[in-house]
Order: sequence, then C-alpha cells, then structure tokens
Amino acid sequence: MSDWTLDYTDFDNAEEGLREALCTLGNGYFATRGAAEEAKADEIHYPGTYLAGGYNRLETEIAGREIENEDLVNMPNWLCLSFRHEGEDEWFDLAAVEILGYHQALDLRNGVLQRKMRFRDRQGRETSLVCQRLVHMQNPHLAAIQWQLTAENWSGRITVCSALDGRVINSGVARYRELASTHLRPLGSEAIDDDSIRLRVETSQSNLRVAQAARTQVFEAGCLLPDQRRLEQQRGYIAHELSFDVSQGRDIHIEKVVALQTSRDRAISEPGLAAMYTLAEAGRFADLLASHAQVWRHLWHRCDLILKGGGRTQMILRLHIFHLLQTVSPHVVDLDVGVPARGLHGEAYRGHIFWDELFIFPFLNLRIPEITRALLRYRYRRLGEARRLAREAGYRGAMYPWQSGSNGREESQMLHLNPKSGRWVADNSHLQRHVNAAVAYNVWRYYEVTEDIEFLSYYGAELLVEIARFWASSAQWNAQRKRYDICRIMGPDEFHDQYPWADEPGVDNNAYTNVMVSWGLRRACEALEHIGTERRRELCETLSVSEQEISTWDSISRRLSIPFHDGVISQFEGYERLDEFDWKGYQEKYGDIHRLDRLLEAEGDTVNRYKASKQADVLMLFYLFSAQELGDLFHQLGYPFDPELISQSIHYYRQRTSHGSTLSRIVESWVLARLDRPRSLQLLNEALESDIADVQGGTTREGIHLGAMAGSVDLVQRGETGLVLRDGLLRLDPCLPEPLPGLQLRLRYHGRWVEITLEGHRMTLCVPEGGTKTLRLAVRDRAYSFEAGQRLEFQWQSDSGWQLVDPGETSSSPR
Repeated sequence: MSDWTLDYTDFDNAEEGLREALCTLGNGYFATRGAAEEAKADEIHYPGTYLAGGYNRLETEIAGREIENEDLVNMPNWLCLSFRHEGEDEWFDLAAVEILGYHQALDLRNGVLQRKMRFRDRQGRETSLVCQRLVHMQNPHLAAIQWQLTAENWSGRITVCSALDGRVINSGVARYRELASTHLRPLGSEAIDDDSIRLRVETSQSNLRVAQAARTQVFEAGCLLPDQRRLEQQRGYIAHELSFDVSQGRDIHIEKVVALQTSRDRAISEPGLAAMYTLAEAGRFADLLASHAQVWRHLWHRCDLILKGGGRTQMILRLHIFHLLQTVSPHVVDLDVGVPARGLHGEAYRGHIFWDELFIFPFLNLRIPEITRALLRYRYRRLGEARRLAREAGYRGAMYPWQSGSNGREESQMLHLNPKSGRWVADNSHLQRHVNAAVAYNVWRYYEVTEDIEFLSYYGAELLVEIARFWASSAQWNAQRKRYDICRIMGPDEFHDQYPWADEPGVDNNAYTNVMVSWGLRRACEALEHIGTERRRELCETLSVSEQEISTWDSISRRLSIPFHDGVISQFEGYERLDEFDWKGYQEKYGDIHRLDRLLEAEGDTVNRYKASKQADVLMLFYLFSAQELGDLFHQLGYPFDPELISQSIHYYRQRTSHGSTLSRIVESWVLARLDRPRSLQLLNEALESDIADVQGGTTREGIHLGAMAGSVDLVQRGETGLVLRDGLLRLDPCLPEPLPGLQLRLRYHGRWVEITLEGHRMTLCVPEGGTKTLRLAVRDRAYSFEAGQRLEFQWQSDSGWQLVDPGETSSSPR
C-alpha cells in the first residue's frame, strides 16, 4: 500500500459493501459507488449512483401514520458491463469462478478505481481482467470504464453486455426498506447509433428528468474490432450485446463512455439531447483519463497535506481529502446544492444536509473558498423556507431545519426505526436549533478568511440578521434570575431530547447553544458595521430592522443563561439531576455501546435518565473557540471564566461520552491537544480509522461520514500548526512537546497563498510570487508582514517559544 492508494488484495463478500462506499468515484455533480461493473444489487453489492441535489419524496404508511420522506435518489446504474462465453447462459460472476489473483486499488492521485483479476472458470479457462473506471473531474457529465480482457489459455467467441439500468430503487439502508423506495419512472430508451444507447427516466414527485447515454466499443492492438450487436430493451432498461472473437494471449480493450445530463442543467435544450451531444464530443478512455488526471493534479496542488514518513496515516488523510473533493468539487460553484452528511456515497440519512458544514468548511475556506461561498448560497436560497418554519413555530426571523434537502423544509423524521428493538419510536431531532448557530458561524468564519465583503453585504449579513431575529424571539426573559432562557431544544448530543420528569420533549439552556447564540448575536451586529453605512441602511429598511432591535440583540447576547454544576459547565439546565450510568457493566454486557439510546430503548429504558452523551456538547465550545475567545464570551455574558474550567469540563464529560457520533472523537482530540497529547493522538488515530475500518460496525457501507473525514484533516492541520483565527489574524502556534517529523501544506488567506513547512523544531512560512497585497500572519503573539516571494524561518526555543531566525523589521505586536 502506497500513501496514494487504497489497496485490497483479496475479495471478501463480507467487506464488499464497505469497500464500495470507500471506493466511490465522483466529481461534485454525481458520484457512483465502487461496485463491480458486473455486480447487481443484492446483500453483497450495491451499485448506487447519486446526483448532487437529486431528491424525490414518497409517502409510506407506518404505525398507522402516513409518513413522507425525501431521499437522495439512486439514479440509473450506468456501470452494467459483463461477458459470457458463446453457448453459455450465465454472465460472468466472480463468485462462480476460482480466483487466482485479485487486487483492487483506488488511485487517489489520479481519481481512478482499478481491479486486476485472474480467474479460472468451470471449463478450466483462465482469464485476466483489468478494469479501470473514472468519473470525470473536468467534464462533470462524463464517466468511463475500460476493461482489458486477456484469454490466457483459450480462444473463442464471447458476448459482452453493456447496459443502462433504470429499474433501480433505493434499498441501500436496511432500516429504510419498509418505506416506499421506487423513485424513478421510465420515459424511454433507444439506440442512438451503432455504438451508442440512451435511457431517459424521471423522478416521480420532483419531476427531475435524467438522461444517460453510453457508447461501448471494442479495440484490439489500438484498432476498432468488428462486432455483432443485438439491442435488448425492457421497460426502464436498455443494453447492447456485442459478440466478437478472442484469441489466446491477445489483449482486448472494451471501453464504455457514459454521459449523464438532467433537466436542471444549464445551457441545454433537453437532457436526452444534451447527453447525446456530450457523448459525441467525448474522446476515448485514454483521452478522458489524461484530462481527468490533470484536474486532480491541480486539486492536489491546492489541497494536499504532506506528512513526512506518513505511511498509512498519510494515505487516510488523502483518502479523506479525496472524498471531500469528490462530494463538493469546484463544480458545485455553479450548482444549487448543500453538503450531504454521508457524501454522495450511499443512502444513509437519506442524503440530507445537517450541520456537518461546521467541520467541512474550515478545510475549504483555506483552500477553495469559492466552494464554501457556493454552499453558503444553498442556505441563503432557502432563507424564505427558514422564515416560514420560524413563523409556523411562533418565532420571528429564520429557523433552519435540522435536516434539509431540496427546498429547505424540515426533512427530519417524526419516527425512526430502532434496529435493536424493531420498534418505531418518536424522533425529536428537529429540535436541534443549533443548526442555526452553525450557519451563522460558517458565514462569519468564511468572511474572516476571505474578506469577501460582497458576500457579506448581499448574502451573509441577511443570514446573520434573520438568524439573530430568530434567537431574539426564542429567548425568554427569566425575571427571577434576570437572564434570558432558551427552552425546549436539543443540543448536538442527540441522546437527550427530553427530561425524564417532563411530558414534553426538549431541554432548557443547552450551554453550547446559548454560548453560540451569544456569539452569533454579536456577529450580526458586527456584520452591519462591516458592510458600510449605505448597504446597512438598505438592508435594515428592506428587512424592517430598527436600531432598537439591534440594541436588543446586543442586550440578549450579554444576558443569556449558562448553567454550571460541580465546577463544570452543565450540558443543559438540570443535567446534574440525571443518574450516573453504569459504563463498565454495559461495556461488559454489550461490548459496543456507541448507540446507548438504541440499547436502552430495546430494554424499555431511556438514555434521557442518565449522564451519558453521544457526543459532549460542552466540548464543542472548546473545539470552535480558543480559550481567549471563550474567556471574552463568558466575560461578555457576565460569568467568571477560570481557565481551569476548560480542563475540569473536559475531564468530566470524557468519562460520560459513548462517542456514538464519528464527530465526537474529532472534537475530543482537539480539546486534548495541549492537555493530554498522547490521548489526543490516540483519538485522532481512532477518528482517522472511523470509516476505513468501519468502527461503528456497518454504518460506512451506507455512506461515508464526510464531516468526520474533513474534520480529521482539519484536526491534523490545526493540531500541528496551532492554527486559529482571532482578532482579524490567522495565527500559528505549533504545539511542540516533541520535534515534528515533518508537515507541509498550503493555505489561502485573504486571497494570498502561504506555504507552511514544519520539521523538527523549525517552521518556514513562504508567500509565493504573484499578487501585490501584503499578507499579515501571527506566530504565537507576534504579527508578521509578508510580501510576495518572502520567506521567513522560525526556530523553537524551549525557553522563549518561536523565534524568527532573522528578525529584521518584519514583526510587530498585533493589536
């Protein structure tokens, strides 16, 4: 295994679903799981294809109620490619032959999935097959497959079947299979010419028309090989069957190039015609591979994070970056899409958008902020729906849903199936109002990194204002304590959705939410200052925002309730009244206790009774804010803030967390980076392994955890460089209890690139040639100005920290 490839050297039925998710190929427009071309959907394989923003709604009667769910639709399967020998009925099936050699490799550098197989069939014929596949990163509408088939000890005639199959359903998640799953209806299929076929389908509710066109050709020694073709058509299915002769020892190349277009594409007349034209312009596989790999080289130049001697860790980091860029590539800049929590890699969470942007945007902000801008526009375009949700719930402003899909309505289920008990139970996750705080946080952090005043003026400020209005209308004045309360919500810890002594769902004064609200209200006020007098006047007139309302936001930001108990920040008010949980006993009883909520419900109990968290809300505060920022926030709120509060709260909640979310280890690793580095590194390694090793026991096959993947990469760059945004500066303060083995990365800050190299006790910062703007960065407590082409080197001194090797006149004390 190299640090650029994910390798598998055997075929394992039990692992195939996991490998299919991890070997997904995509380009931001669509993605296809890494299923074998010859495989059909069954308990082993699931060849899903997903279009960014390709949703559809269906209704199902469950537990006496009519439930409507919106899903990211499994689009027609374009992979279908198989062969059989003349006179035989059965198509190639890897399970039906003797495998003599097998190697599957995901080439991260070039974005190519390859399988190399040698096998012997029942007749003793030995064959080698090399399969390569790509989903084109330059032209988002193209994908291609190349087979190299070699008859090692036989000659004869074979038939190859190349199909487009629109008869697929959404069945990739077992617990959803009781729900309606047929989203596509066929519109037609036809042969375009001697080499090409086309399939057209439509989603049943959203009326999204999708067309695929496929060209299949056979080559020997670089020349087109004549073949006999038969067209097969069924409702929602079309195939070309190509028959030709194969000679022993001669390589045969079978190429399938596919175009995918939809009715939402720009600058087209109709998707069927567009797919035909796109296919006609596509070259052969080698041409597509060259242009595809070139774009990946450009992306890696921006996004790679290089660890000296990184080995498996390096490969996993690149795997995580790879899947992030496949889900939200530069192609999304021209699309109206959000970030599905499970990528475009499977059907878990129904392809919905949650709050995972909070963990994803930091990496993008510092490399391709144009993608972040486009994804924030997804939220802005759904501002009207967020206003409607707030209004229907009795609030002002905008209330973003916990789960979002096509139009931004609340897509959270009201019931969910507990696979441990087989029961449908109430789902109160729509009470996670902190998604509003995440949207506001993402808007401001994007602006801090980019200084994109145009975005802030015309999109970001309106988002911040409407979210501030929501929080102001949901905060209730408590005359007894002379503070504002925010009641009946859920925090990120989904284990607690109700007090065990209460009849109604929700908890009060979730500390994470209230601190984020305080911060967000201040940022709304600050945004109105940044956008200038004229734009402020226009926006306030348009939204009917008065100076009194702005003053109220400031007042609430200073008087929100933050609960405490036993010298720590309480997760929510009343947390101290909950029972302690028998962690050791349940560990011995069940082994895997990540999902305590399901285990306890199956026993007739509820996790609401216990001090047990899926992920610790309070630690999120230490993940998102520096100690200085938190101190300022608590001071603003009128609460004392002893730095010991951080370490005490971390210690308290670490003992009461099951890590039922893949994001939990990301957060805990960061907050321990300076308190307990060995434990921090252990948690980082566990976070890196969470998907590749499927530590949650089967969830990754349903789709990767994109927030955890992006968060782990951000964790490495932040943990090693000490990177933090504060006071208008990008600050670096590498944590060096031991010399670093070596780290190289490139960051884009305020429109300028900076190259960072860390090795041993030395750090080098370089701003490449190009551009005229001076870049200011801070190293610990000193600010430095960089001109184009300037390079500064720092040395770690145990007694004085980072020191500039040749200070000159470049540093100053930051304000």
